[in-house]
Amino acid sequence: MPTTSLEQPREVLRTLPGDDVRAIMWRFAERFDLQMLVQSARAVARGPVARLVAEGERNSHDWTERKAELLKACDEAGLTAAFMDPAEGGYIEGPKNLVLALIAYELSWVDAGAATSSMAGHLGLAPIAECGTPEQRDFYLSMACPPKAGDERKTWRGAFALTEPLPYVGVETGLVSGKMRVVDWSKDGEPVLQIDKRGRFITNMGFANFVTAAVDSDDSRIKGSCMVILHDTDPGIYDRGTPTQKLVHQLSSTCDPVFSLKVPASRIIGGYTVRDGVIVPNYSHGEVIEAVFRRTRVTVALMTAAKLLSAVEPVVRYQRGRFRGGESVQPGTPRYELGLQTKEDVLHRLVDVWATGEAAASLGFTTARLFDELAPLEHHKDAIMTEKKIAKGRAQFKALSAVGNDALQLFDPATQCSAERKAELEADPLVQFVIKDSLANVLCPAAKLWNTGHGATMMREAVSLMGGYGITEDCPGFLGQKWMDAQLEATYEGPEAVQRRQLSLTMTNELFLAQFRCWIRELREIAGRRPGTGACTLATAMQMWMWTLKHLQQAVDADGVKLYHSNRQGVTFPLADALCWLLAARLMILDVLKLEEDGPANPTVAEGLPGLLNFMTDLCHVQAARAAGETGRICAELVFGYQRHPAWTEESCNSCYLSDDLDALEGFIPGIASGARLSTDVIEAGKGHPDKAGPCVSFDGLEGFTRLRNKMDGCLTGVRLSKDRAADALAAVMIPEALDYPL
Repeated sequence: MPTTSLEQPREVLRTLPGDDVRAIMWRFAERFDLQMLVQSARAVARGPVARLVAEGERNSHDWTERKAELLKACDEAGLTAAFMDPAEGGYIEGPKNLVLALIAYELSWVDAGAATSSMAGHLGLAPIAECGTPEQRDFYLSMACPPKAGDERKTWRGAFALTEPLPYVGVETGLVSGKMRVVDWSKDGEPVLQIDKRGRFITNMGFANFVTAAVDSDDSRIKGSCMVILHDTDPGIYDRGTPTQKLVHQLSSTCDPVFSLKVPASRIIGGYTVRDGVIVPNYSHGEVIEAVFRRTRVTVALMTAAKLLSAVEPVVRYQRGRFRGGESVQPGTPRYELGLQTKEDVLHRLVDVWATGEAAASLGFTTARLFDELAPLEHHKDAIMTEKKIAKGRAQFKALSAVGNDALQLFDPATQCSAERKAELEADPLVQFVIKDSLANVLCPAAKLWNTGHGATMMREAVSLMGGYGITEDCPGFLGQKWMDAQLEATYEGPEAVQRRQLSLTMTNELFLAQFRCWIRELREIAGRRPGTGACTLATAMQMWMWTLKHLQQAVDADGVKLYHSNRQGVTFPLADALCWLLAARLMILDVLKLEEDGPANPTVAEGLPGLLNFMTDLCHVQAARAAGETGRICAELVFGYQRHPAWTEESCNSCYLSDDLDALEGFIPGIASGARLSTDVIEAGKGHPDKAGPCVSFDGLEGFTRLRNKMDGCLTGVRLSKDRAADALAAVMIPEALDYPL
């Protein structure tokens, strides 16, 4: 007897992703301390921070008593002490990149100014934590930790003063106008330095007790630049400066300070040595900045990611309630229950916002975790180099380059690397350092560039989905303020040009490119198991990017000038942009696969996991297609855009068909006339050449690119169906009755 098989209904998204889902995707499900930290940060964000925003405290540029209450709230919640190790008064052991990323994410979910205030305190300590002497670390990190019960001392607050007022803020970190000179150096005593420094746009200056400032030598008895610690009790002028008239981040204190202080030379961060009567700092200000910024940029990137994901629920609520209240709109009707969500456009645009937020979070948190893995390896590397007496600079670079050549064996499929040799390389800390360092040098600027740059654009999209409500002070979720805040985050710790410049140098590292090729193979394998993720589309786009990079490194423009060059930023910068799209989309897919792998073991997640995975898979497909589209556009412009278009010269006309010749051949080769008219230029009898600039462009030497482009376009098959499914899920997902902030 024949049987009838009924197709099982497809599981759909039930609710918005919760904490257990995020803990799995962002890899802290096994860290109970971090889960509790997230709850503490959220309590601060959606309690005192949200109340201040709702009550209009963002309307003031001054640092007020009410804003200062946030410092105490962060202290009591353990957010201030999270930066320190237990030996310094903290409670979390080990690297803190993921810790700080989670704090910034939670605070930025409500207000980026509050997140900036917290982050800037850690930034003020970061030069000391990364490069300070043991004595400096012990003293300042302990003093910056909130006092224990019964301790009457006050918490020290720090600020980071790098940027200068001339000519523009934040233009060039290598130019330092702050000066230092020796004012007293007794025979048996420590040198005393005169520090003169003007800062611009310095966060936390309204209340900072100490400042880590970049200065340069103005004295033959001091060599080079350094960073130095200034106290508000030092002799001289410690002027906090006029509050900056910001349009954004008003819950943080920002001023233009002036310092003219006498400080002991022991305040030079990292210490110093005396050679032939000259003070030589152990670290230049550039070395300190490099150690600090390569980590803290990731935190800023996640501030924008939080904004995007926080916008989803307010937009859904607004869309559904848009028409309620009118006499003609009755409960139970689609117009009442769904409002604007009966229209496809608003749902598709919200899908794009959500997908961008997911990709940005995946890129940011992956990079934060990478720096946590890199930190102990970096310390191990330094110890090995010290033991081998290999100095910093060129000697160390040469030694690590040799290690990098060994590391390439792990990624080259053509290399006959024995199992024993592979195990040896994988156990070598220097090999692991250079591998992870090559990734960090790319992922850090990529996260900062893409998250804050494209993220700000998508925040504008989120605000537009709220209609006129989006630019009001009482907009649910404070979306208008978040959109404005995102503009500033794009300039923090180096504007977009700085990130693109770094990427243009680091993305050509052979060790990074070797791993990139492995990712392409990995995505092909994923596509076989999970074709709906868009992994195949992304792999082809990554292959196209690699082809374009290799081509540009060898090609010249129409005038014979080399294309891929450090000063050819019209080439290198767009290619860096394309890479960011690819990195974010890939890491988003990996996070969803991690959820699929570990989700069933968590009872809270498992209940609605099939529908959530279906939705997140569709989001991956949407984002992979968008990344592929952007990559294809950029690569096509670069590959073809530097060729001069052919003109109607005698030589070029010789390659065209004459219509009379085609008609004569038609009797021998049926169809040739019509085919040639579709694919090539044909000069019609009595009419001359076609009305255009010149013959069609030849693809000689570029056939590989055109094949990849055609393949990638075909890989987009089904992506709009994925977007339709994701949009349908948004129209059905359950959301809470009301936002949990402001209170």
